[in-house]
Amino acid sequence: MARYAIGDIQGCYHSLMQLLAEINFQPATDQLWLVGDIINRGNGSLAVLRWAYAHRVQIRLVLGNHELHAIAVAHGVRPPHRFDTLAEIFAAPEGGELMHWLRQQPLMVLEDDYAMVHAGLYPQWTLPKAKRLAEEVEAVLRDTDYASFLFAMYGNSPAQWNDALVGMDRLRAIVNAFTRIRLCSAQGEMEFTFKGEVPDMPAGYYPWFQIPDRRSAQAQTILFGHWSALGLHQGDGVVALDTGCLWGRQLTAYDLDSQQVVQVALDERDRPATGGGD
Repeated sequence: MARYAIGDIQGCYHSLMQLLAEINFQPATDQLWLVGDIINRGNGSLAVLRWAYAHRVQIRLVLGNHELHAIAVAHGVRPPHRFDTLAEIFAAPEGGELMHWLRQQPLMVLEDDYAMVHAGLYPQWTLPKAKRLAEEVEAVLRDTDYASFLFAMYGNSPAQWNDALVGMDRLRAIVNAFTRIRLCSAQGEMEFTFKGEVPDMPAGYYPWFQIPDRRSAQAQTILFGHWSALGLHQGDGVVALDTGCLWGRQLTAYDLDSQQVVQVALDERDRPATGGGD
């Protein structure tokens, strides 16, 4: 059995199919780990989601900010963004079933040799603690009253974790750490606006995975995406896999067993007419 992790697809269906051909993906035996943001902004969001659902036995998927946005838009909690490519999902005959399945997916996958999240991990969390916190949000998303959470999910506050946080503030902080973080201060303050390259970081902040004494640093290798300007990064106990396919760069697969990297260029059929974004 081969195991591959794939970076942010963001609706780039044809690029995904080319990458799967390059790695010779065998659905009967192989496994794919998808770091989230599989939909939105590329032209093939419905096709990607249909493919993922059809192969759900073979994939491990974590929720990214675009999946959470899609769930919120589908339930009227947020208006669609002008660059969204979600309308075809909502209009599809099986759109409701696809969105229900998406809502059941975790924020974190933790196995013996790897952990996977969309954007990152709060540096003061151990992996077991992060998994427990992820499960708090997952339980709310799967509950019958999940819409109440969706209304309160958005916002940058609190920007720093505290074990005493309760209610929606607690859930929002957990979601932001898993799906939005790129930078963090040594004191644990998360920064949510920066999307650029490491040399351009604001003073006082670090990539979350380079925070001194990060409590997950000596554990499993962490797979993540979300930060296209960072690109492929192997080191610091992490593998960053968002290589900006949507932006005209590459879609990346990482062999979990051999640590080999396979990439394909953006298929022009996937390129959005205008806009894009993380």
